[in-house]
Amino acid sequence: MKDGFQLYDTHAHLGQARHSGRRQDADTLLRAMDAAQVDRALLIPFPVVEDYRREHDLIAAAVHRYPDRFAGAACLHPFLPEDDFRAEMRRCAEVLGFRALKLQPQYQALNPVSPRSDFLFACALEHRLPVIVHTGSGAPFSLPSLYIMPARKFPELPIVLGHAGGSVYMLETIVAASVCPNIYIELSSLMPHHIHEIINRVPAERLLAGSDLPESLITEMHKVLTMDIAEETKRKILWENPRALFG
Repeated sequence: MKDGFQLYDTHAHLGQARHSGRRQDADTLLRAMDAAQVDRALLIPFPVVEDYRREHDLIAAAVHRYPDRFAGAACLHPFLPEDDFRAEMRRCAEVLGFRALKLQPQYQALNPVSPRSDFLFACALEHRLPVIVHTGSGAPFSLPSLYIMPARKFPELPIVLGHAGGSVYMLETIVAASVCPNIYIELSSLMPHHIHEIINRVPAERLLAGSDLPESLITEMHKVLTMDIAEETKRKILWENPRALFG
């Protein structure tokens, strides 16, 4: 299927979700990756968990066990006390070696344009961690356009718009990425014609592929692999860009 391409899934979940009851372990995820011929995945906790430190430790253990297949990301509730948030971010970055911070406004009612939220982006920038944010379902806080303000306030911080706003808000991601060179777009959940529209308007260097869930892996990667676009564009989306962002 991959025809010599290396594949990086930039949106995979590991652990246990309180909101859905879903449980995902490393070995099951690896089997799905092997079936889809995916080389590497960024592991992110589910957005609602019982114990965020335990979920981070679980991901760290998977990365330690399979360093050539996984990288880790943190996901924290934005309304933790700031000292607790900063302490766990420091632990994730300096001790666990994580490579990104995920924010989930669909479940966390995060207002990214509020001055109260600035410390989230500042903390990520301090530890040189790109921010991945869920966009699409969960409006208004998950509207892609709301991340223009933090992207401009923190121009050195890469901000990845997860799911590209979905089909409903996909055009907003194009606008956001057009006015903010530090905004990236992760393409999971879109139809191929949506991706074509994004590729025609946003530099390929700022596009990423992701699955969200193992059963979507083959579909999400295959739709990029089979598109009528330049081979170099595919390589950037599927491997080069995520390697540059997440290692």
